[in-house]
Amino acid sequence: MNKKQKRVLYRIIASLLLLIGCSFLEVDGILQFCIYLVPYFIIGYDVLQKAVYGIKNKQVFDENFLMAIATVGALALKDYREAVAVMLFYQIGELFQSIAIGKSRQNISALMDIRPDYANIEIDGKLVKVDPSEVETGSIITVTSGEKIPIDGVVVSGMASLNNSSLTGESILVEVKENDEVFSGGINVDGLLRIRTTKLFEDSTVNKILDMVENASSLKSKSEDFISKFARYYTPIVCYCALFLAFGIPLINLIVTKDSQFSSWLYRALTFLVISCPCALVISIPLSFFAGIGGASSQGILIKGSNYLETLSKVNCLVLDKTGTLTKGVFEVDSIHHNPVEQQQVLMYAAYGEHFSNHPIAASIKKAYGKEIDDKLISDYKEIAGKGVSCQVDKKKLLVGNDKLMELNDIEYVPCHHIGTVVHVALDGEYLGHILIKDQIKEDSKKAIDQLHKIGVNKIVMLTGDRDNAAKEVAQKLGIDEVHSQLLPNEKVKALEKILLQKDPNKMVGFVGDGINDAPVLTRADVGISMGALGADAAIEASDVVLMDDNLLKIVKAIKISKKCLGIVKQNIAFAIGVKVLCLILTAIGLASMWLGIFADVGVMIIAVINAIRALYVKNL
Repeated sequence: MNKKQKRVLYRIIASLLLLIGCSFLEVDGILQFCIYLVPYFIIGYDVLQKAVYGIKNKQVFDENFLMAIATVGALALKDYREAVAVMLFYQIGELFQSIAIGKSRQNISALMDIRPDYANIEIDGKLVKVDPSEVETGSIITVTSGEKIPIDGVVVSGMASLNNSSLTGESILVEVKENDEVFSGGINVDGLLRIRTTKLFEDSTVNKILDMVENASSLKSKSEDFISKFARYYTPIVCYCALFLAFGIPLINLIVTKDSQFSSWLYRALTFLVISCPCALVISIPLSFFAGIGGASSQGILIKGSNYLETLSKVNCLVLDKTGTLTKGVFEVDSIHHNPVEQQQVLMYAAYGEHFSNHPIAASIKKAYGKEIDDKLISDYKEIAGKGVSCQVDKKKLLVGNDKLMELNDIEYVPCHHIGTVVHVALDGEYLGHILIKDQIKEDSKKAIDQLHKIGVNKIVMLTGDRDNAAKEVAQKLGIDEVHSQLLPNEKVKALEKILLQKDPNKMVGFVGDGINDAPVLTRADVGISMGALGADAAIEASDVVLMDDNLLKIVKAIKISKKCLGIVKQNIAFAIGVKVLCLILTAIGLASMWLGIFADVGVMIIAVINAIRALYVKNL
C-alpha cells in the first residue's frame, strides 16, 4: 500500500469512528447537521473538489459529480447518516480498486523488469558502471555472472549460459561463445562475457520490447471504443432521467393527485445517480486488455495494441509461410538410399567431396558426417557448375552431385522417388548410392496445427515459394487444409487478398511469417504475426504480434490469451450493465435504497476489476 492509499485508509477509519460516535449523540436541528458535516468532509472533500473542477472544465458528468450530487441531496433531505455512509463506502470501493489496479501494474512491471540499470565499461583497467544510454555503438562492455546484458552486441571473448526467459518466455538456457550474437535483457547465468555493442541502447531489443508493451494501450480495441462512447452518452442520459425522477414525476403527481411526494422521488433520483456511475466499465475494460498484453509479454508474445489482441481472438483462418515457420529453414540429411556400402561410408565420401564448398547442401552433408576431414587426401578438386563436384580422394576418383553429373560420367545411378534435394555419390566409376536432403519440419509443427484446429481456427493455409510436390508433402504431414506453392513474394500478397475477400465479415485472417521477407504479407493480413523475432528489427516493425522465438505453439498460446482476455471483457460488460440496469429499474419503482446503489456502483466495480486482473495469469493456458 502506497502513501496515498494509506492516507485514504486513515480518512476512512477516522470518518467511520466519527460516524459511529455521532450516532450516539442525541442532538437535532442545525447542530446535528454541523456534527455530521465533520465526518462527511473528512471522507468526501476530495470528491467534492474533483466535482467542482469537473464543472469548471466543462467535464461535468463523471462519478465525482454523481456522488457529490447524491450525497449533498441526502444531506438536504436530512439523511445525514446515509450521506456520510454512502461517501464512506464509495471511498472504500475506490481504495480497493486502487489496490487492485496497483497490484496488477506491479505484476506487469515485475514481468517486464528487463530494463538494465547499468553497463560495465573498462576504464584504466577497472570496470566502471555507466548509464547504458551513454554507451556508443562499437564499445566493449563486460557482463559478469548474474548481470543483465544491457545492449545488443556480439561476444568478443568468453563463454556463458544465458537466461532469455524475460525475452522469449522460455526458461531453457542458451549457450553463447565468441562471435555469437546476444540481446539486451538476457541474464548471464555463469561465466564472463566481453561484448562489442552493435546498437545504441535506445535501439536495443529490450527497449523495443518495453516501448511496445508500454505503448500498446494507445491502440484501442473496439470494446474500449464502445465503452468510451457508451460512458459519453450514458452518463448525461441517466442524469436527465434522475432530474425527471426528482422533478418531473412530482410535478405530474401534483397535477394529478395534488400530492407531489417530492422528498420520496428526490431520494429515488439521488439513489439513481449513485447507481448509474459507469466506473466499473470505464476502469475494468482497459485494465483487462492491459493485463492481457502484460501477461502475453511474459510468455515472449508481444502484442502491439488492444485492437490486435481483440482481432487475434476472432481469427478463424490462419495463413502460414513454410520455410522458417513450419520448417526449420535449414537443410539436413534426411536419409541415404540404394547404397551397397555402409551409410557412414557414403556420408564420408560425400563430405570429402563437398569439403571446399560453402553451399548449404554441402554444409548439411559435412554436419551429418560430423568428423574431421583430412584435406591432404583431396586433390584435383573441380566444381562443375549446375552438376556437382569431381575430385581425387586418396587417389580414387570421386563424383558427388546430381543426376546430370552421373549422366555426364556414364555412371549407372538409381533415380530418387522421394521429395527433396538428391546428392549422388560415385567412387572410381562405382555407384555408392544417393543422399536425400530436406528442409526439416519443426518438431512442434504438427502439434501446433492440431491444437489450432481444436481452439477454433477452422482453416489453415500454407503459402510458399517451394515446388508443388515438396509443399504438398509438408501440408499432408502436418494436416494443413490448403496449399499455394511456387509463389513469388508479390504473388503471396495476391493469394492472401483472395483469402481475405472470401472470409466471413465477422472473422479475421492472420498471417504467420518470419517478419523479414514476408513483411508485405504481414502488413496486409488482419493481424500479422512474426516468429523468431528476437533481435530482428524488421519483424518487430512489420508485424502486429511478435513471437520472440521459433516455437509454433506460441501462436496457440497467443490466441488462447486473446480469447481469455475477450471473454473477461464480455463478462465484465454483461455483469456491470446487467446489474446496473436491474438496480436502476428497482430504484425507479421505489424498491431500492441508496445502500443498494452503493453495491451497484462500488461492489460491481470491485468485482469487475478483480475479474479483469485474471487476464494477467496466462502461464498455464
